[in-house]
Amino acid sequence: MKLIKNIASIVLFASIACINASAQEKITCHVEEYINTVNRHASARKTRTGVILVGSVDTVRAFNGFGTTKANAIAYAECANLYKHTFGDTVNIYLTAIPTAVAFYCPDAAKEWTSSQADALNIMFEALDPGVVPVDMYTILGQHAHEPIYSRTDHHWSPLGGYYAAKAFAEAAYVPFKDLSHYEEVVIPDYVGTMYMYSKDSSVKRSPEDFVYYKPQGIDYTTTYITYTLDKSRKNIIKESKPHQGDFFLNFKGASSYCTFMGGDSKITQIKTPTDNGRRLVIIKDSFGNALPGYLFYSFEQIHVLDYRYFNKNLKDYVSEHGITDILLANNISFACAPKAVNAYKRFLEQ
Repeated sequence: MKLIKNIASIVLFASIACINASAQEKITCHVEEYINTVNRHASARKTRTGVILVGSVDTVRAFNGFGTTKANAIAYAECANLYKHTFGDTVNIYLTAIPTAVAFYCPDAAKEWTSSQADALNIMFEALDPGVVPVDMYTILGQHAHEPIYSRTDHHWSPLGGYYAAKAFAEAAYVPFKDLSHYEEVVIPDYVGTMYMYSKDSSVKRSPEDFVYYKPQGIDYTTTYITYTLDKSRKNIIKESKPHQGDFFLNFKGASSYCTFMGGDSKITQIKTPTDNGRRLVIIKDSFGNALPGYLFYSFEQIHVLDYRYFNKNLKDYVSEHGITDILLANNISFACAPKAVNAYKRFLEQ
């Protein structure tokens, strides 16, 4: 047993050393623009609410366009640079911006309604300081765009998209990763997500899909929550619970199926796993990031999930208290390019 622990320590040291070597040399990452081979020639229309609709009855896909400025993309990267400067070589800092569906399913007929997410990602990655690790989720998602990696009727990606993205992150972090043969597939039929509400278009309601998620098997873990009570605006915390244990995967159905992961956003989640490798991860995210941690139980001994809209503690104290070794900034690209997220990341170091 002592030999095994020593080997694990050597592997941990080697993996962190490999990442921290980038403190002296910048890790470069450039993504190539995805060429739509799924529905490039499909017709498209825009609803009164600005939602783009593609496809016919039973297969309608609804999504929002994307737009940002170079300054906003750089500002997100500078958050990661600030975190690397703050935490130094004791904590690995990773930056990603999760693509949204329009990056992969926008037909030529709707190109004028959106901007390039690949360009925005490259601006972010180029602005990173040495020592910050860029995580390219865009490329692997593009490689699997023919699969149901995004919900057709919801603004989120699907759990399958989260799986491929988690794989890309695990490779960047030099941690082990298990394929889907180690997971139980759970299917929720007749799912219609948020895009019916956002589009107010009945064709979305008439195009239900399966919500499919994956539960890790053969691994024991505990999930502990600190749950926030919010005011009527759903923006301000009025109290928080004491730490309490619960399930990571919850029994949500219908339009709320994506809340299967941790039951939503207004909480701090801590998962302890039997993966004894000394690696402890913080994921700072919006709701897109909720699909990531369930694939990392085999990769980290602890995973802490913090939502940028609700985290109310000092991040430096939190990292020190929990012995965090890795921080992943994982907002969807629209939120990543929004001042609210950038301001929150800066505030976490001071509040």
